Amino acid sequence: MIGVIADDLTGAAELGAVGWRHGWRAELVRNGEPSGEADLVCVDTDSRSCDAAGAARRAAQAARMLRAAGAEWIYKKVDSVLRGQVTAEVEAVMRQLGLNRTLLLPANPSLGRTIQHGHYFVRGRPINKTEFARDPEYPRRSSQVVRLLAAPESFLLRVVNGDRSLTPGAIVIGEAATPADVQSWAACWDASVLPAGGSEFFNALLAGRTPPRPAAEPAAEGPPGREFFISGTSTQSARQFVQGEKRRKTPVFSLPHELIWGAEFTPAAAAAVAQRVVDGFAQNSRVILAVGLPTVRDVAVARQLSKSVVCVAGEVLRRVPITRVYAEGGATAAELVRCMGWSRLTVLRELAPGVATLAVNEGNALWLTIKPGTYAWPAEWTALTTVC
Repeated sequence: MIGVIADDLTGAAELGAVGWRHGWRAELVRNGEPSGEADLVCVDTDSRSCDAAGAARRAAQAARMLRAAGAEWIYKKVDSVLRGQVTAEVEAVMRQLGLNRTLLLPANPSLGRTIQHGHYFVRGRPINKTEFARDPEYPRRSSQVVRLLAAPESFLLRVVNGDRSLTPGAIVIGEAATPADVQSWAACWDASVLPAGGSEFFNALLAGRTPPRPAAEPAAEGPPGREFFISGTSTQSARQFVQGEKRRKTPVFSLPHELIWGAEFTPAAAAAVAQRVVDGFAQNSRVILAVGLPTVRDVAVARQLSKSVVCVAGEVLRRVPITRVYAEGGATAAELVRCMGWSRLTVLRELAPGVATLAVNEGNALWLTIKPGTYAWPAEWTALTTVC
């Protein structure tokens, strides 16, 4: 069994889907122990918004659990643009596993996210010149990689390109401008080094490895039914998706505008929005619930908006039989799973890089598809609607 430790749900799902792509039976665990039925176990520590000490503690606990469950090796998934408590979690896992070197490869060149000459670029632009500079919790105000990370407590931090050397006692950040660079770095890894980074590095490590048992049959499309999109993010890709669905006459419902100023989302207001969504399903097989508000920079307000969207969504899910739910944004997906009490999910398929469909393993026939807010839904797929 291979273990993955991710600091949020979308990261865990993304790597579970990479494993599924290679024929591994994958599951996500948020609470409790692995089922013992998966060959790839991705633990969501839900620590992206924790302080450094809390995030480190959760990462170490996950590493201890995975090692006890029989993990042959463990991968530390980090946010591809290095948000969260990256160095604290990496150090904690290293200590727990008794390792003194980490190869950290966050870049995903195939998605336009590269590290060159010590700087981070998104589709050729310095990251601090993109929408990541406006992230409410972890704004990327510099393109210098070492300035995107907190200084480690016990290890050196190095950015390396040509020599591919992995210094003992160090967290080595590998530069990568192309997929070939990622593959070259993957060839340098061995069991004495903690592998950490994004989905592309994990994909390169799995390439050529044979799953311990035959892969599960690909999930069938399933019966047609209602589709509920829940978007708790205001990224450009989210706004474009909502605008496109409006043009297709899909009902779209949003939160009250005054919430961006920190106004209280009263139970009566939440019930009113939920009722409009429920009414929308009376005549439509697809309905969208989105924040629908400008990007806010206040972290507390941003978190509350995500919770408000999920508050409404949870009420709708309790009142309307829905076949498929699509959650956009890591915080939104995590809050939804937490609200509904779903502790373990099984990977069914990968719709696109970073977009995974999961089965809810609590006696629920519902399929949950999640993706990070900065990734796009597959264009050719989102144009299709089901019929009740």
